[in-house]
Amino acid sequence: MTSQAAPPPRAATGPGRRYLFAESFLLLGVSLGASGIYSLLDIVNRLTQSTPLSAQTSTLNNSVTPDRPWLDLAYQLTGVVLGVVPALLAVVLLTRDDPRARHTIGFDLAQPARDLLRGAGLAALVGIPGLGLYAGARALGFNTTVAAANLTDHWWSVPVLVLAAAQNAVLEEVVMIGYLYARWLRAGWSLPLVMGVSALIRGSYHLYQGFGGFAGNAIMGLVFGWVYTRARRVGPLVVAHTILDVVAFVGYTLLKDHLHWL
Repeated sequence: MTSQAAPPPRAATGPGRRYLFAESFLLLGVSLGASGIYSLLDIVNRLTQSTPLSAQTSTLNNSVTPDRPWLDLAYQLTGVVLGVVPALLAVVLLTRDDPRARHTIGFDLAQPARDLLRGAGLAALVGIPGLGLYAGARALGFNTTVAAANLTDHWWSVPVLVLAAAQNAVLEEVVMIGYLYARWLRAGWSLPLVMGVSALIRGSYHLYQGFGGFAGNAIMGLVFGWVYTRARRVGPLVVAHTILDVVAFVGYTLLKDHLHWL
């Protein structure tokens, strides 16, 4: 009786469509997707209160222990560090199929000058109309007043706000653009569908601010997605998002006592 040779190993084909969707939805479920669900509940809560939406305030970057600055700083830095973990996980998951995934999506320092210039231009393109949309939504009663920074006044307040801005930028652009575009396009979705769904999710986790926050960030997601399809780099998007949030957070901190409309 002759022994049969073992069949040759199958060639690696990469994850299937079902796996790609499961992986992406799970990653969203422990990061920005979960924020979107909580934000949806928050807007329902706001709309069912007796106080009109336009008379309510959304606060960001709050102090945790204002009476103990050293502990408050520890809380803030911990939030920044843990906040980038889903983005790093997204890169690791992409690297399983593409060892150069970090470079493929442009989350590297290969083009620092170009990323800075593109990011600054993109921030101006999005930021100025975005401020107008926010003001219009408030005037029409579709948005809350956004108090963008509420840390107690300490030497570390502005540096922490800058770090928080960078953390937001890395998390959102790596996950919502670099990761989701790679995963969902590979799973067979068309580019317009990927851009639209990603933008809607981006808008959803800003719903706690009101409908202006939702619309403005969804539009921002479409613009950023279009730029990414041209540049194939999330680097400029991270720069632009960081600039926008730094201006919002630090600007609010410095001007809130001088401008009544903030």
